[in-house]
Amino acid sequence: MTTMIWMKGITKTYRLGEITVPVLKGIDLNIEEGEYVAIMGVSGSGKTTLMNILGCLDRVTSGHYVFEGNNLIAYDDNQLAYIRNQRIGFVFQQFNLLPRATALENVMLPMVYANVPKSIRRERAKKALIQVGLSEWLHNRPNQLSGGQQQRVAIARALVNHPALVLADEPTGALDTKTSQDVINLLTELNEQGITIVLVTHESAIASQTKRVIHIQDGVVF
Repeated sequence: MTTMIWMKGITKTYRLGEITVPVLKGIDLNIEEGEYVAIMGVSGSGKTTLMNILGCLDRVTSGHYVFEGNNLIAYDDNQLAYIRNQRIGFVFQQFNLLPRATALENVMLPMVYANVPKSIRRERAKKALIQVGLSEWLHNRPNQLSGGQQQRVAIARALVNHPALVLADEPTGALDTKTSQDVINLLTELNEQGITIVLVTHESAIASQTKRVIHIQDGVVF
């Protein structure tokens, strides 16, 4: 296996006025290409902060982060934006869909930022939506879709630029039990197709369906 993510001694400290709040306290973490990993912890454990650093949404206070052989600590904001857009797909608890845009238009959006030609965007977005089982809902807006269907749109959007890594932050948190299982089944299928998936959750029933569980507590993994 090839190492996709290598972290050593990662710390993250926030400053609130004159007070410093350490959130991550020396994280060491390796994730191989093709893995399906859950990061599990209670609220306040540091799991979302770790996810934000993995996804280049936030910078470390100290430590080393190498992604696909690239030392991201040395990257500037534009380089990190490129990694976020081209190499990482994001799935969030609240879907984060544009309410006035159709499913197809929502999925096309990352390709606009990636400067994909307009002639290609529509066809690629359509294929991604078909891949997640939404071939009949291409032109529906979010308020015309169920929660599970909205999350499938979000997953299609995460996949459309063919990322190496999908980060899913509590992707079932806003869904009922049956719909949650449908979403996890879909993520499992995507992993079986070779996509590396890192899933953040506080639910043991969800984490147990991945291939490896990393526990985080008080900013430390174990």
